[in-house]
Amino acid sequence: MMNSDLLIESLDLNGLHKLASRFVECLPRRMTIGLVGTLGVGKTTLVQAISTAIGIDRADVTSPTFTLLQSHHGGDQTLHHMDAYRVADEDEFLELGVEELFDQEQAWTLIEWADRVEDVMPRNSLWVEMRIAQQPDTRSVKIWTSDNELSQVVKTALREMMPKG
Repeated sequence: MMNSDLLIESLDLNGLHKLASRFVECLPRRMTIGLVGTLGVGKTTLVQAISTAIGIDRADVTSPTFTLLQSHHGGDQTLHHMDAYRVADEDEFLELGVEELFDQEQAWTLIEWADRVEDVMPRNSLWVEMRIAQQPDTRSVKIWTSDNELSQVVKTALREMMPKG
């Protein structure tokens, strides 16, 4: 874990789209993002926002709970959207061929319920934990990684979204 979690409080839907756009503009073209949070917190909504920023029709992006994996292409970027909720264990998760996805160039692999398969996630994964915030229709988002270089990129990318002080 990076010692400096980034915490963005009270993001509304516009804020979520802004976060997604910053990710797409600034993060490496090959990424694994682990999404953590309770049912209905907005994990799929964030993936839809990221897909929109890449140029994929968000209507094509639905929760992959039953399909386990959906792949989308926008421009020269591929988006693999996975859901580990129904995966029995990490072995079953690996049997889905995720390691190939993790290594694919110009591909982002976004995994909902990634905390269930944390031990087999790449070391340089970016983690995004979403929680329901105090104000209606807002979320707090905690972002962290154990990759120092990526950590710096994320901090720079999200600087203007962070509370001042």
